[in-house]
Amino acid sequence: MPARKPLRICLAASEMTPLAKTGGLADVTAALTAYLDARGHDVRMLMPFYSSIEEGALEIEVVPELQDMAMELDGRTVHYWIVRARLDTDGPSFYLLQCPELYSGPDLYGGEDEHIRFVLLTRAAIEMCQRLQFRPDLFHIHDWHTALLPVYLKTTYAWDELFRKTRTVLTIHNIGYQGVFGNDVLGPIGLEYSTDFLDQEDLYHDRVNFLKTGVTHADLLTTVSPTYAREILGPEYGMGLEQALRARHGRLVGILNGVDYDEWNPENDPLIPFTYSATDLAGKEKNKRAVLEEMGLEYVFDRPLFGMVSRLTYQKGIELVEQALPDLMRNHDFSLLVLGSGEPGCEQFFNWLQKEFPGRVGFYRGFNNPLAHRIEAGSDVFMMPSRYEPCGLNQMYSLKYGTVPLVRATGGLADSVQHFDPKTGYGTGVVFHDFDANGLTWGITTALKLYANKHAWKQVVYNGMQKDYSWAEQGRLYEERFRKLVRD
Repeated sequence: MPARKPLRICLAASEMTPLAKTGGLADVTAALTAYLDARGHDVRMLMPFYSSIEEGALEIEVVPELQDMAMELDGRTVHYWIVRARLDTDGPSFYLLQCPELYSGPDLYGGEDEHIRFVLLTRAAIEMCQRLQFRPDLFHIHDWHTALLPVYLKTTYAWDELFRKTRTVLTIHNIGYQGVFGNDVLGPIGLEYSTDFLDQEDLYHDRVNFLKTGVTHADLLTTVSPTYAREILGPEYGMGLEQALRARHGRLVGILNGVDYDEWNPENDPLIPFTYSATDLAGKEKNKRAVLEEMGLEYVFDRPLFGMVSRLTYQKGIELVEQALPDLMRNHDFSLLVLGSGEPGCEQFFNWLQKEFPGRVGFYRGFNNPLAHRIEAGSDVFMMPSRYEPCGLNQMYSLKYGTVPLVRATGGLADSVQHFDPKTGYGTGVVFHDFDANGLTWGITTALKLYANKHAWKQVVYNGMQKDYSWAEQGRLYEERFRKLVRD
């Protein structure tokens, strides 16, 4: 059987781990780039060279064809250049878009020129291919930041035969962020004469929606879990795009994100004090004691520890925690560790909770990756009571670390965690359905009862640790979809 021809893929995104990250988007772009490169495909990944990226950690190569580039945007000439880089000699190379005028600020997102910043990224991906004479089989674009690329291919760059057979794939990581601007941006981004390609109702209401435009024009739409792909077709989760998505539902597919087990594996995790495995769990209890002592909390043998590592926003179900947890902690003996930051009201609640229950509740405001690993390794139960969760990764980390996930049945949480049945021994966690305080209360009390049943607890922990959500499997699903799209 002849070898399958490698694909030529240009991937453009606003984030990539570990260079710039605010969420799962960065993990996906890094893992997928590495997977496709390892499979022999020609992948050209482009992201901005933000000022926050440490240049000293990179091997940077100047590409002569990608210097002294310019683009007319916002009534002015924007100068930029692109370099090739890699993090280590064994990893895949990628491309960084340098434009100090637009990417020198402290934040990845926000600001008056946000539409210009990401239109430059979008069009620079196209012009990079032109300069390199790289004929992509497909562009893989992510979220609203690069969602206008299919329209630019059909308008501004329609003349170029280089892209005659090129297809476009748009991945929606979180439909809550859509890139909505007033239609006065059309001139500055070069689409004032291409309004036929935009949503007419939006234009009537003096707005342009970058993500909706991508949904309408991309050849394939993917999102980060099968359940989320179904949920966003309805008004509760579609956030105004449900009609546009239903019109393209035959082109919409959900693929669960994968996990990087080179980073998240209790058998060889350098960020936890004691390694362990499914066949030798002795290190897990030692990690529990260590992280409790690190956070200044009491260690009591057989007292269950619940963990949370999360953005503290109401999307993540923090309001349910506020309503349910105080009474539960008064009536049951368990501890809680929380790592995260977000909305001030959420942070204030956890500050109050640790004062209300000294020795049992610990709250670390901010992000601390080593501590996140230690909370995963030391906790007995990991809580994710999300209102909606396109994919989620922590529940999959928890499974590998023998930490039983307590989740609400939504998005990727529903796809990756199965409720444990003590009668059959089947299942990997605790799953509740109703988004209210009673639902979370039921979930926590169910987890406490399960913890008290040592035989059942050992089984649910073992079941979870056997699960494989690696990119070897999830990347293959992307690869198959890409090949089918190019073939069709």
